[in-house]
Amino acid sequence: MSIRIALAGNPNTGKTTLFNALTGNSQYVGNWPGVTVEKKGGVLKGRKDVEVTDLPGIYSLSPYTMEEVVARDYLVRERPDVILNIIDGANLERNLYLTTQLMELGIPLVAAVNMMDVVRRNGDWLDTGKLSEALGCPVVEISAVKGSNVTEAAEQAVAAASGRTAPPHRFSGAVEHALAHIEESALHNIPASQQRWYAVKLFERDGKVIEQLGLSDDAVSRIEQDITACENELEDDAESIITAGRYDWIHTITGSCFQRRNQGRLRTSDKIDRIVTNRILALPIFVLVMGLVYAVSMGGWSISVGTMATDWANDVLFAEWVPGLFDTLLCAAGIAGDSWLYGLIQDGIVAGVGAVLGFVPQMLVLFLLLCILEDVGYMARIAFIMDRIFRRFGLSGKSFIPMLVATGCGVPGIMASRTIEQDRDRRMTIMTTGFMPCGAKMPVVGLFAGALFGGSWLVAVSAYLIGMAAVIVSGVILKKFRLFAGEPAPFVMELPAYHIPHPGNVLRGTWERGWGFIRRAGTVILLSSIALWFLQGYGFTNGTFGPVEDNNNSLLAAAGSVVSWIFYPLGWKGGMAWKATVASITGLIAKENVVDTFGVLYHYTGGGDLLEDSVPLWSMVAADFSPLTAYSFMIFNLLCAPCFAAMGAIRREMNSGKWTWGAIGYMCGFAYVTAMITYQIGGLFTGEAAFSIFTVAAFVLLAGLLYLLFRPYRETAGIRLGGRSIAQT
Repeated sequence: MSIRIALAGNPNTGKTTLFNALTGNSQYVGNWPGVTVEKKGGVLKGRKDVEVTDLPGIYSLSPYTMEEVVARDYLVRERPDVILNIIDGANLERNLYLTTQLMELGIPLVAAVNMMDVVRRNGDWLDTGKLSEALGCPVVEISAVKGSNVTEAAEQAVAAASGRTAPPHRFSGAVEHALAHIEESALHNIPASQQRWYAVKLFERDGKVIEQLGLSDDAVSRIEQDITACENELEDDAESIITAGRYDWIHTITGSCFQRRNQGRLRTSDKIDRIVTNRILALPIFVLVMGLVYAVSMGGWSISVGTMATDWANDVLFAEWVPGLFDTLLCAAGIAGDSWLYGLIQDGIVAGVGAVLGFVPQMLVLFLLLCILEDVGYMARIAFIMDRIFRRFGLSGKSFIPMLVATGCGVPGIMASRTIEQDRDRRMTIMTTGFMPCGAKMPVVGLFAGALFGGSWLVAVSAYLIGMAAVIVSGVILKKFRLFAGEPAPFVMELPAYHIPHPGNVLRGTWERGWGFIRRAGTVILLSSIALWFLQGYGFTNGTFGPVEDNNNSLLAAAGSVVSWIFYPLGWKGGMAWKATVASITGLIAKENVVDTFGVLYHYTGGGDLLEDSVPLWSMVAADFSPLTAYSFMIFNLLCAPCFAAMGAIRREMNSGKWTWGAIGYMCGFAYVTAMITYQIGGLFTGEAAFSIFTVAAFVLLAGLLYLLFRPYRETAGIRLGGRSIAQT
């Protein structure tokens, strides 16, 4: 029989790092039954009989966020054999609040105090022996980043699985009296080891626990009498009484085992935060940092490592080496250069998939830099900084976290919205998160930056700023509608201390994000390339179906031309209209498909030798697109509906078909309007677009957006009592 270890702790305590150190490569990822919160599980290295589950980072076992609900349900209902509680030694008091709740569950507990190197560096003192004695459970000093004592922590957890549970702390006499009455009147059918936790939750009037227990009205009434009597005696509400009782006990035990030697003095992290979170300097520093990230990964400078690697991949690897290798293999197999199989492999698969994979170096450099910022601790500061800005536009800083995650992939970004408590804020966040340029969209930016803007890094930065502007504008507009009206959810987040990034964490995070990009190139993109090759290479000529030399006569061109008129106001005209339309449609499958589609369309040679007859993709794109139409195309594809996988995530998180289609419709409509305004009004200045009815429509739409932005805000939410509406204050 296996031993189940649950890792529990606050966010940013090193819990995931410890999990990776304990399980190594023996990890698996899935979703909790019935919800979309991701869970991680694994097998302890060297012990196949020990399972380790990494619970979501939480601050308490109160049912406020989905993470807390999931963690609580797992601990209460699944009841693992032992809990390994990861505690940040530099923030001991705050972390012990969760510990007090875990001790009430009646499950063996082992405390692992992480970041002890930070504690000592700060000049603080912690006696883990006295802490262990006070808590009544084993306490182990660890460093998850350095791997110090992680094996010992696991061994202690395994040993504690069959041992006694830690005794729960005691509240004041009045509270203990009320808890005893609750246990006697309502919990006699609950196992004795669990009665303490249920009693505390009933005292806090936890609705989910009351519903779970199915208590009678009479039992609820008796419990309410006990709670009210305690509240009257202590002159406070029940939840505050419990919170104060926990912190009183925490201060008691920390007073005997923990001492800050530099009390009142600023730590190094605090000194840095005085600059990077400064009200005036924070935003310029953020823009500078992100500009540098994109300059290194996607710019056209001497420091642009990502661009140099991508240029080599596009110009040498997938332009010469890979096609040359396949040409040699196909010739050796006796496959003629004018055969359909040769065209499928070279013009379809190699050209299409290669056009996407050529951008992998840029993506890996971008993900590497973002992972470094995350591991250093700066990403948490960005969320804090953006809360000040977002709150002015009706959004919480918590909304920025999903958007930040979405710069890697939109799917986990959308799923990260579950941290937002209020449904209206969560739904609005889901509707706007897709505006952020994810890793799959960046090849589109890279393609046009190289083809029409000289590889300028400013194009990538502008894509990020366009996404942010779309989020802010949408937040202002949507918040003024009844469905989204109300104050944004409060923002609470632990700011971890700055530390040197751990190479293992950074490389693992980079690979996980990059592998998702590469994996789709080998699956969805591959199948799409094959389909696109056929559709753009075959058609009807003089009433006969067969291969076509000019892909403007292909099945794909015919299908694209049927709907391409919709995008005429966006500047998609002439021979490029159907190509741009088809690329946008295939991008709904996976955003990488946009570049893949162009790779297939522009590299197609009608059956000739790809090595001899092909023209560089950038020059062919530049021949069809102007800088303005390129920007119109980029804006539409950056802001419109995300890929199918992200749409599925929207459906799961919204849990409503109506809201899902509403979100997708809003994104597509906003993208179309923005691209149209950009082309029509921008074209008046460049001389590219003549004044027409579409220009008038663009000005009308712009006026409409400005009206929605600046119209007076009226709070529409209220409470109905006795048939009357009472406005909230």
